[in-house]
Amino acid sequence: MSGYDYDLFVIGAGSGGVRAARMAAASGARVAIAEHDRFGGTCVIRGCVPKKLLSYAAGFHEAFEDARAYGWRSEVPAFDWHTLIHNKDQEIDRLEGIYQKLLANAHVDVYRGRAWLVDAHTLSIDGETMVTAARILIAVGGHGVVPDIPGHEHGFTSREAFHLPELPRRIVIVGGGYIAVEFASIFSGLGAEVMQLYRRDRILRGFDGDVRETVSDELRKKGVDLRTNANPARIDRASDGALIVTLEDGEAVETDAVMFATGRRPNTTGLGLEHAGVELAHDGSIAVDAYSRTNIEHIYAVGDVTNRIQLTPVAIEEAMAFVDTCFHGKPRAMDYRNVPSAVFTHPPVGTVGLTEETALQAGHRLDIYRAVFRPMKHTLTDRDEKTMMKLVVDHDTQVVLGVHMVGEDAPEIVQGMGVALKAGATKATFDATVGIHPTSAEEFVTMRSPVRTPQEAAAE
Repeated sequence: MSGYDYDLFVIGAGSGGVRAARMAAASGARVAIAEHDRFGGTCVIRGCVPKKLLSYAAGFHEAFEDARAYGWRSEVPAFDWHTLIHNKDQEIDRLEGIYQKLLANAHVDVYRGRAWLVDAHTLSIDGETMVTAARILIAVGGHGVVPDIPGHEHGFTSREAFHLPELPRRIVIVGGGYIAVEFASIFSGLGAEVMQLYRRDRILRGFDGDVRETVSDELRKKGVDLRTNANPARIDRASDGALIVTLEDGEAVETDAVMFATGRRPNTTGLGLEHAGVELAHDGSIAVDAYSRTNIEHIYAVGDVTNRIQLTPVAIEEAMAFVDTCFHGKPRAMDYRNVPSAVFTHPPVGTVGLTEETALQAGHRLDIYRAVFRPMKHTLTDRDEKTMMKLVVDHDTQVVLGVHMVGEDAPEIVQGMGVALKAGATKATFDATVGIHPTSAEEFVTMRSPVRTPQEAAAE
């Protein structure tokens, strides 16, 4: 690969880009990376990490209340938004420093600035520095989109939510995906009055139907005014500073803040892709093959900019597969089957494998196992919170196709279920496993009778 400044140049220092740069450099390659913003990308700086810290904070509200049922007597402590944001920022600064140190220790050259393609092998950084590379990896992520309605400038996205100067007393959240429901739980748990608007009939599109129904119920129990088939038509600023959200049906809602969680788009603008001949998919993402290669043989892309599965661990695994393919001589495509995921609502969601709906669409005949119960923790409290656990099983082979849970510790529990599904576990495997008692998790290995079989489904 002589004749180029670098064997690999990575655009974007998020989780996927940093992992690819480090691992490629460890193989002996000459590697550089460019980042015009902060190191760590969406996940570390303005995504899953700070979001979970805020989710922890929101959870203390109920924990203080529930403690009374267990004999604790004290006044409920006051919440201070500024302390939370300050401490969150300190932790994000620490994590960003770790990312920078990892790159330095790997001897990756770092360019602070916006990089774009001048041609298929040449990059410009801020229009001042020109470098060449034998291979180029694009890992620039995506951004939140805002609907084009009058007054949209009065709202903000999840990016700005982590830096609000004050906790809003009232907030309208627009959207029905995982970001929307997570922030509905966060703001509600921290004491805000929350209205959530979603233009379709059920939130969490793409998730299992029982998960969608359970999360909807639990959000409403916790005080979120969740409205489906509802959409804002315009936003106006009132003379007293409040915001007036006018819905498409004409209703006017007064609030202090509006957050848009209405989808994300790949960051493909301004990359100079047209100068290198890189093709985009119909949704604006970078089109890649199974090995993350674009239509230009030596240009690759990983992570949210490819709009495959928008999860940080997926971007990291795509990066590792890229390094194996290009620098270790072991061509490898990522396996997207049975990728676990979580939604950090209160209570949270953990899910892996096929939903009941997608399994049916794929032609499986199904045995459905489901349990809904009040968790043991709340047998002493007055809290009406339910846990839902579900197994989607192929009737003919008895292979477990999907595991879904809404309840405390669901993400932690379902991570282990992901291993079982990767291993091809059958319902008999689950039945033969001894449960840990007393836990919610044991319900996954004690469900013996299906709530629905192919014959019952046909009768419906």
